[in-house]
Amino acid sequence: MSLPALPRRYHSASIWLLYACGLAPAIWGFYLGATGQLVGNPVKIFEHLLGEWALRFLILTLAISPLRDLFAINWIRYRRALGLLAFWYVLMHFLAYMVLDKRLAMDVIVEDIFKRWFITIGMAGFVALIPLALTSNGWSIRKLGPAWTKLHRLIYPIAAAGALHYCLSVKVIGPEQMVYAALVVILIGWRFVRRPFLEWKRGNRATAR
Repeated sequence: MSLPALPRRYHSASIWLLYACGLAPAIWGFYLGATGQLVGNPVKIFEHLLGEWALRFLILTLAISPLRDLFAINWIRYRRALGLLAFWYVLMHFLAYMVLDKRLAMDVIVEDIFKRWFITIGMAGFVALIPLALTSNGWSIRKLGPAWTKLHRLIYPIAAAGALHYCLSVKVIGPEQMVYAALVVILIGWRFVRRPFLEWKRGNRATAR
């Protein structure tokens, strides 16, 4: 049994609403930091907030297919928006680190990238995410054909890099980091069992008929 489908005339509005709601945490976090309402180190808190939301949107992007396969919840139309929100949060996280934290001290930034493993991994994930964001449009899908699907499979190692970056960025890995890492592992693992599951599902439907 599937959820009631949203009428087509509301599809575009719902996607723009997702963008608005998705960017709200960044706007709110920036406002709190700018008005001195973040206790402690506001730059670090804001930087970490952006990174956490980037990982959340990566996880939500990966969850779209399993939700459809397992629970008949078809939110495929939102996958592109979720992926782009993940990219924008990664970009903002990177800019907060470069501009607000390191104040564009390029020698320090380059040294961090090569000497601190969690930054190296995070930077690699960010660079890999750029071509996915640039090709998240209908023209690229038509132009690249099957290569587009292969390119966008990078979302799996990118999500793994994001989870690893998050875990390594803290002194002690706590329950929150473990939950995010577990979700990423489960969603990546689903990719390997998806085809046999769908074949089994189709076989059951054929038998029922």
